[in-house]
Amino acid sequence: MKALLVVDVQNGFIGGNLAVAGANNIIPTVNRLIDEFDTVILTQDYHPKDHISFYQNHDGKKPFDTIELPYGTQVLWNAHCIQGTTDADFHANLKADKAELIIRKGFHQDIDSYSAFMEADRATRTGLAGYLRERGIDTVYVVGIATDFCVAWTAMDAVAFGFDCTVITDATAPIDIDGSLDKAMADMAEVGVKFITSKDILNQ
Repeated sequence: MKALLVVDVQNGFIGGNLAVAGANNIIPTVNRLIDEFDTVILTQDYHPKDHISFYQNHDGKKPFDTIELPYGTQVLWNAHCIQGTTDADFHANLKADKAELIIRKGFHQDIDSYSAFMEADRATRTGLAGYLRERGIDTVYVVGIATDFCVAWTAMDAVAFGFDCTVITDATAPIDIDGSLDKAMADMAEVGVKFITSKDILNQ
């Protein structure tokens, strides 16, 4: 059985506080894919305002600077997807109603979270893997924002947790800072993530 994981199609990344270029353009494709899947799961970035990944919470820092945390190097982002704000809401054009599960991530103040399966400390699990197994799902397709961060980490963790994983590339949008997209694509391919375009599903 298969599931579609729709990563972070939220206002914050679509014209919001951490806008990703071209992200709005993928929504029609994501919606067509949602129609093709019986099981749809959404992820939602959902940060407290004092989150450790926000550059505003570190004196003298600016967006895309890095700091060292107990779990490794952390990129600093503009404050985004803060709990209870419209920036954190799913985009109004997304067919969110079909989702049967929403995984909120990044709500621990001191840990960032890109992956739908595990937070950035690589120890705190979200429970998604267990949910999928309980449902008898062994294959996941990943779409959403951003290709080189939350999509890539989700896809690689899907493989690590034993799922067959495919990224639908034209239903994702990258940030692509300092070569991050090329690196993410290579990292995903190395662990066995597969890549298709939406026509490979929609034309079947």
